[in-house]
Amino acid sequence: MILVYVTLAVIVFFYIMNPSYIGRDNIRGMMNSMSVSGTLGVGMAFLLMGGGVDLAAGAVGCFGAIVVAFLLNTGMPWPVAMLLGLVFGIAAGAINAFLVNGLNFMGFIATIAMSSVFNGFALVISNNQNIPISNQKFWAIGSYALFGVIPMPFVIAVCLIIIYGLILAKTRFGRSILMCGGNMNAVRLAGLSPKKITSILYMNCGMLSTLAGSVLAARMHNASPTAVATGAMDAITASVLGGISFMGGGGNISGLFIGLIMLTAFNNGLVVINLQAYWQIVAQGGLLIVALCVDYFNERAKVSALKGRAEG
Repeated sequence: MILVYVTLAVIVFFYIMNPSYIGRDNIRGMMNSMSVSGTLGVGMAFLLMGGGVDLAAGAVGCFGAIVVAFLLNTGMPWPVAMLLGLVFGIAAGAINAFLVNGLNFMGFIATIAMSSVFNGFALVISNNQNIPISNQKFWAIGSYALFGVIPMPFVIAVCLIIIYGLILAKTRFGRSILMCGGNMNAVRLAGLSPKKITSILYMNCGMLSTLAGSVLAARMHNASPTAVATGAMDAITASVLGGISFMGGGGNISGLFIGLIMLTAFNNGLVVINLQAYWQIVAQGGLLIVALCVDYFNERAKVSALKGRAEG
């Protein structure tokens, strides 16, 4: 509830600074921006709740979009190209899962390394150039607006948030994700495999990263090797702002949604008030630090509460 008030305060502040902040065009722009971080954020949120992290998500999104663009430019129908792109994302996630679960690398380090690998490959195969996409049916994914107002990328992100929210709240697998992030021993005692669960989460994160990059490519009519490069940090920031624990085992998708609104409103507001680009970077980094500090103190409060119960 506190985050809702803070988000409203941010919106009011930027509106006072520039009334065009809540203009139709700017709101539509925020919905488009939120669609990318939202699609990426769902995969990242599930992974964080399961005790993992994927800093390669943005790079996978860029590489996956380029793969889709090349396939489309061969004349392949867009549904097939999209499906193969998602398969690539799953494969990328499987590589991360193997490094973490198979070779026992720290998720943080393994995915930083893979981020460099995927970023490098994306730049090499695209020659550091945007790849134009001429398939107009594919463009519709990014340019169509529901009722002429709500961008389709935003609709896709909201649908994913609803679907994954139901999975988390209503299914055994959803409950096992939170168990895995909170207490792996409890997962084993329940007859489940933590490594299997986190592997699924890494592959899911890779798939949704590619989807985010591809939808952005459809909106821009080209695939960029750097378009969603910061997507992983945005997804983590939104997740932690929304109360999803960076240490795993806590949070929900509704919190992610509020965190996404907060992040998008903040980032867009910095642009609307014409803050210099490098100061925007400083402010965005500061917001992430604030989110991590809140998460840290929340975790300390939980530990203190558990100790109090044990002593009582």
